[in-house]
Amino acid sequence: MTEIKIPDAIATSLVTSSAYASNEIFDAYAWLRANNPLGVAQVEGFDPFWVVTKHADILEVSRNNALFPSAVRATTLTNQDADQRARAITGTPHLVRSLVQMDEPDHMKYRLLTQAWFMPQSVKKREADIRALAKEATAHFVSLPGQCDFVKDVALHYPLKVVMNILGVPSEDLPRMLRLTQELFGASDPDTQRFQAALTTEQYVQLMMAVLQDFTDYFGAISADRRANPRDDLATLLANAEIDGAPLPPFVATGYYTIVATAGHDTTSSSTACAMWALATVPGLLDRLRADPALIPNFIEEAIRWATPVKTFMRSASADTELRGRQIKAGDWLMLCYASGNRDEEVFPRADSFDIDRTPNRQLAFGMGAHLCLGQHLARMEMRILYEELLPKLKSVRLAGEPRMTESYFVNGLKALPIKFELA
Repeated sequence: MTEIKIPDAIATSLVTSSAYASNEIFDAYAWLRANNPLGVAQVEGFDPFWVVTKHADILEVSRNNALFPSAVRATTLTNQDADQRARAITGTPHLVRSLVQMDEPDHMKYRLLTQAWFMPQSVKKREADIRALAKEATAHFVSLPGQCDFVKDVALHYPLKVVMNILGVPSEDLPRMLRLTQELFGASDPDTQRFQAALTTEQYVQLMMAVLQDFTDYFGAISADRRANPRDDLATLLANAEIDGAPLPPFVATGYYTIVATAGHDTTSSSTACAMWALATVPGLLDRLRADPALIPNFIEEAIRWATPVKTFMRSASADTELRGRQIKAGDWLMLCYASGNRDEEVFPRADSFDIDRTPNRQLAFGMGAHLCLGQHLARMEMRILYEELLPKLKSVRLAGEPRMTESYFVNGLKALPIKFELA
């Protein structure tokens, strides 16, 4: 039987943010799938954790939220020091309490508040607004002098405008929202890490409490406005929502706003940029899509698989159990490696190739089970609409430099995509 412990070098790569900015992490995943698909990583400074790399096992854990809950331990990989710091701020392993950090019965109560809002028929009502934003983004792209950084010029801003439009954040506050989300979730950035590592626990707690308070104050003001002046936006729904006959507690309301604002932005930006990367590097792909726009949904689905912006989430075991013939104990921590599941050779032939003819495309980028991403239909729609607007304008595209990835083992994607292009 394969030794349960993962080799030190591979275990270290799993907790090293820079590994996710190169093929190093995919090499590690490939080795694990072939040699130790469910092993334990033991890295100094971190609690040991199981590493789940196969598509089938990720599905099994994701679909059994009672056995593998989210609320007990941190849902994103954190070292022991960061765990202590979070507990010093909130009294829990979580800096915010959103749907991601909830189990039953709370999870479904809070999910149902907005679930109907994100269903396909509801999202479709927003199509005209989203298309107007896509036309605006395309017009900006067309105005550029035949080359650009597609991330900074298009992919970063278009999804942010879409999600803030739905949330009800005024356009003049977009820079503030971008800054706040980066301050709260940008801890994997090397400069941020170095800065935070130099702080005492007390200083770090004060810093993060200030950021959380800024979030709470901002959305508190929006909530107060929407109670007095309701509109057709998500902020109005949340401001007037009740759980068990009472308004949302401020900590939970902040978590709800935060997850919508951040999950609806960073992840879709990454997939949107990855789609353009494919157009610039896969021979014949642009011509096929221009000739047959009906292929765009397949193209979007494959871009989402290829990007898998949320690389990992953590779960814990609520009871002793068995997975892939291995004994998992109550309290054990598990890392679900979605990007590995989306390259699993048993599910995706030629898994490392970008292929818009995959049918079915059983990608796991949106998760599965009770925590399946609420915004999946919105993400697909806004990407589809953008490329419906952009592709007819694009005659050719190629890389104009080296694409660069963010350094993060949580949400990770392109941070620079230099391209040269010709307009049709």
